[in-house]
Amino acid sequence: MRWRGGYKVVAARRTCRPRSLWWRDGYNIAGTWAEVRARVRGGERGRPDWADDGERPVKYVVCVPDGCADEPFEGLGGRTPLEVAHTPTIDALAARGTVGRAGVIPEGMAPGSDVGNMSILGYDPAEFHTGRAPIEAASLGLKLPADRLAYRCNLVTVGDDSTMVDFAGGHPSTDAARAVLEDLDATLGRGNPDSVLEFHAGVEYRHIMVAPADWLDADCVPPHDLTGRPSVAPTGPAAERLIEITEASRAVLARHPDVAANQIWLWGQGFQPSMPDFAAHHGITGGITTAVDLVRGLGVLTDMALPDVEGATPGYDTDYAAQRDAALAGLADGLDLFVIHVEATDEAGHAGDAAEKVRSLELWDSQILTGLVPELDRMGPWRLLMLPDHATPLARRTHTPDPVPYLLVDSAVDGPGGTYTEAGVADTPVVPGHELLGRLIGAGAA
Repeated sequence: MRWRGGYKVVAARRTCRPRSLWWRDGYNIAGTWAEVRARVRGGERGRPDWADDGERPVKYVVCVPDGCADEPFEGLGGRTPLEVAHTPTIDALAARGTVGRAGVIPEGMAPGSDVGNMSILGYDPAEFHTGRAPIEAASLGLKLPADRLAYRCNLVTVGDDSTMVDFAGGHPSTDAARAVLEDLDATLGRGNPDSVLEFHAGVEYRHIMVAPADWLDADCVPPHDLTGRPSVAPTGPAAERLIEITEASRAVLARHPDVAANQIWLWGQGFQPSMPDFAAHHGITGGITTAVDLVRGLGVLTDMALPDVEGATPGYDTDYAAQRDAALAGLADGLDLFVIHVEATDEAGHAGDAAEKVRSLELWDSQILTGLVPELDRMGPWRLLMLPDHATPLARRTHTPDPVPYLLVDSAVDGPGGTYTEAGVADTPVVPGHELLGRLIGAGAA
């Protein structure tokens, strides 16, 4: 007995001619390889054979290189990072799978990781999205009452001429940032008897401010959309209060010279969303490995497994292999699906760092996928979906709402094959992003 692309093949003595094969979902279909493949492609499922044969269930992996999609870039000779990067494993998977375009950002919605990752997890943002900040608040263990909302609170560096110098405030260490947030909370939040605010520390420059419900109505520009450009103040009924607290934060940041940030930036506000559990929504169990509060928050809200992975960071220095191994361990322990989310490609896009974005893609290939696929083969049949949550073009240094390339692979059924690049999928129809997980779980890659 041996495995061939997700089918269990019983060979007839030494001829290696298959006499019977089992379809990956546990259905027995007899015949030669060519006969079975043709009948499966025609929709035949055969008879259930789980109990008698001990068929192993399908394992699913979703790979999210955050913001990896791009546009032709002059610094790369008019090519994109996906076109330049040496990714032999991705190339091989694309050659046996299906490539296409996914609309992970619904029309009219801001192209953020909150919207994109919600789509990837199979939840329609038009139905479930209430804002970015409440998702991140969930990752910190915050349960917002109905009369309270959350704001994302960046630590940023703004120049004397009001230019947004760095939306990430020099990427402070989480420990250094925590000291700043504790000071903010003591001065402008719960430590101030006249305040109605709370400040909660997250990771590096990403934090949360909790405010009353009447602070909701304000239009706030995400700071990563302003890099190198003049700052844009909030507008709307709550804007004056937001501007006041932002200005007051400068005195607090001045007490922390070890942090490059010089003020806070408030945006992404919303109330806590109500999302069904992942298992109830999709009929399978799932887990996520990520170092980003936002993605962890989606896992918390949907009751997915969230292992703490030593060495996983939201920067270039993340341990790719550790995140791969965490996913494999979760699958081996009985989870049906695991999401591997790595932030590095997005960070490189925001920095306009072409070399780092290419390097991050190559590490995805060599440190995650090259070791992942053989281990999945050992587990049995598997399916893999790879796509970013949005594009972060190097030239723009911010997110765009354009469709992104996806790759869908089924170990049991070869797809038409293709090239996993922006140009390679340019002529394919756009699939709504929240529908792709259903395709992964249901129809596979054929």
